[in-house]
Amino acid sequence: MLVTFKSKAAAEVVMYEEHAKRLLNLLQKDARRGVITSAEAADAINKLEAEIAESKVHPTSEEMKRDVAAHHGSGGDNNDHEAADFVSFSTRAYPLLEMLRAALKGGNDVMWGV
Repeated sequence: MLVTFKSKAAAEVVMYEEHAKRLLNLLQKDARRGVITSAEAADAINKLEAEIAESKVHPTSEEMKRDVAAHHGSGGDNNDHEAADFVSFSTRAYPLLEMLRAALKGGNDVMWGV
């Protein structure tokens, strides 16, 4: 399922629910429907920026490394799969973070599920 973030301050941001859920859980918001008001935007930006900084300190969890090793095999044998590409938390968060910055600057809300 997709989550579409909307604001008068920026173009729509669309992401998979599983990725949006992680961002919205940080902000204590429901992934199905909600709003981040312009008054809440500064706090939301600070929380996302803090999580981005933390994710850069610990870029790859051990669980993810085990999953990749199990999928691709040992000794470099990847079973004819392409190399795994990881999308970092900061990359996933960036579009929403930019929308929140524009919303804060313009005094607009960010909504989804409506």
